[in-house]
Amino acid sequence: MSTTSPGRRPPFRRWIHSGIALGFAGALLAPSTALAGEAVASAAVTGEVPRSDPMGGPAAVAGRQVISGSMFYPRIPRAYWRDRLKKARAMGLNTIETYAFWNVHERAPGTFDFTGQNDIAEFIREAAEEGLMVIVRPGPYVCAEWDWGGLPPWLNKDPQMVVRSQYPGFMAAAQRYLNALAKEVAPLQKTNGGPVIGIQVENEYGSYGEDHAYMEAMRAAFVRAGFSPRLLFTADGPDLLQRGALPDLPVALNFAPGSAKGAFAALEKFRPGAPIFVGEYWDGWFDHWGAKRETRDGTAMAAELKQMLEAGASVNLYMFTGGTSFGWMAGANAAGANADHTTGAKVNYEPDVTSYDYDSPLSEDGRVTPKFFAFRDAIQSVTGEALPPVPQDPGTITLAPIALGKGQSLWSRLPAPVATGSEVPPTMEDVGQSYGYILYRTKLGEGAEHPVDLVLPEVRAYAAIYLDGVFQGAIDRRLKQTTLTLASVKRGATLSILVENTGRVNYGPALPGERAGLVGAPKLDGRTLSGWSTYSLPMNPPPKVTAKGACEGPCFYKASFEVERAGDTFLDTAGLSKGVVFVNGHNLGRYWNVGPQRTLYLPGAFLKPGRNEILVFDLYGRPGLRVEGLAKAELGAEPKVDPHSAQAR
Repeated sequence: MSTTSPGRRPPFRRWIHSGIALGFAGALLAPSTALAGEAVASAAVTGEVPRSDPMGGPAAVAGRQVISGSMFYPRIPRAYWRDRLKKARAMGLNTIETYAFWNVHERAPGTFDFTGQNDIAEFIREAAEEGLMVIVRPGPYVCAEWDWGGLPPWLNKDPQMVVRSQYPGFMAAAQRYLNALAKEVAPLQKTNGGPVIGIQVENEYGSYGEDHAYMEAMRAAFVRAGFSPRLLFTADGPDLLQRGALPDLPVALNFAPGSAKGAFAALEKFRPGAPIFVGEYWDGWFDHWGAKRETRDGTAMAAELKQMLEAGASVNLYMFTGGTSFGWMAGANAAGANADHTTGAKVNYEPDVTSYDYDSPLSEDGRVTPKFFAFRDAIQSVTGEALPPVPQDPGTITLAPIALGKGQSLWSRLPAPVATGSEVPPTMEDVGQSYGYILYRTKLGEGAEHPVDLVLPEVRAYAAIYLDGVFQGAIDRRLKQTTLTLASVKRGATLSILVENTGRVNYGPALPGERAGLVGAPKLDGRTLSGWSTYSLPMNPPPKVTAKGACEGPCFYKASFEVERAGDTFLDTAGLSKGVVFVNGHNLGRYWNVGPQRTLYLPGAFLKPGRNEILVFDLYGRPGLRVEGLAKAELGAEPKVDPHSAQAR
């Protein structure tokens, strides 16, 4: 059944076909909304949308136009969920959209965590209490600039694994995850009287493949898990609908600002008469290490948002608030896989910064921005709704410089090596590790007094190389590097290769082969090296460090600092090189002096009045390091070349 009456086009159809200005369509919004209500009433007769009807979608389930924004629970400290949700309502949103992240919920096969920061059911309940409906996108692949698109790295311990396919090992693991997630989310579905009005099957599959049998199998897995067929939909770019959509599920459109008219026309051509649901309207963009800060024009986007809403479309803003990829969760792009085509195919690897501020209406730390008010005005001009007052932003605090004078060398606190039974250095996945660092060591059987090349076939993603503890240079996946020339080597010298997982690729054709650490056998002067010892360094939880004195090279620095009252602040890492920061056991994420991010967000929720502890791990530690807490974030520093790289960009 179609929601479009015979001989009558909803407002957005007239925009496409006659080219009249969108602004004239506002008066016709009520009939469009009524038609959506009719669809809900019809669907209620059978309890679900018939297989022959592709016209459902979140708006039909809700019985009203959906005005939504993305906000992801792992990227916002739980103590701040309520504040962000209140601000969503104050901007005029009636819905919150979130991914569910497989890798945070199932860190080990069969062991699930839906507590604390991972309590997605509580997140949904809090949204409902603030008057918001909810759309959930479980994946199992989600992209989101999140490590490996949310796929758990332990999948790749199976050497035959093929993710996002009908490979039995993948489908069995995905079913187990969906079953566990559905126990949390299914009771909150609209069909059970809850606030969840939409469940997305997979994520932008058309940009990855066109195996419709896989998509059918994935949809069936959702239904078996307990997700209502009535709530299911898919999402793709306008030019990829044929590849990713299923004929009997509603579709969502994902696109960049300025593309609405073309996207709507593409949907009309692909599925005439289908209601328009914009699953992602990219109101900002994400940042890569070593590249310039990305921003988008809020005024122009607010005008387009108003036009889409006046035309009767339902819209989800990606993002409403981006937050922070705490810990090791920031992902990466590869081989020109930016969805807006801003990156050429010559680019090999682009790791994302820790901040996911995204230039969104709410900043990384939840402050309202000019874009917030521009969108609020646009929404209110269409709905006429009396909106709640905008909650007051909490003030930030500063921290006096914290000296990192005493440290402990990584070399002095290595764990026992991992037994692998292989002469080839194992990946992180091979040794049951997901994130952090991994160290490979071997003694050289032959020396050379002339320059020799050390070749590492594939580094995932940044390798610092040492001979007898002396730093020689770094090999950086970003720069397509594989070779480091050593001036000379002594027979019996210890070669150490310390690899940082800087973030697995989360988008595009590189996904199936994403493993962290070294991939392949290193060679020195053309000879394959063997006899490796491997040290797993996940740093989760953070190690207990005894700060003994001055330290250089890969070092842990431990210090304490006092605060009178807890409040948000931003740690200035400009004086550091490359590493990670923990405060009171919370992993704030990676830093790197190549920019553009120069501060790490330290939420007040992670602090306490009185004494607090900071632990910094820096690959290139040196005496005299310090950090301080700033009142404002610095996310747009001028990008720099990594001075430790084997070949500067």
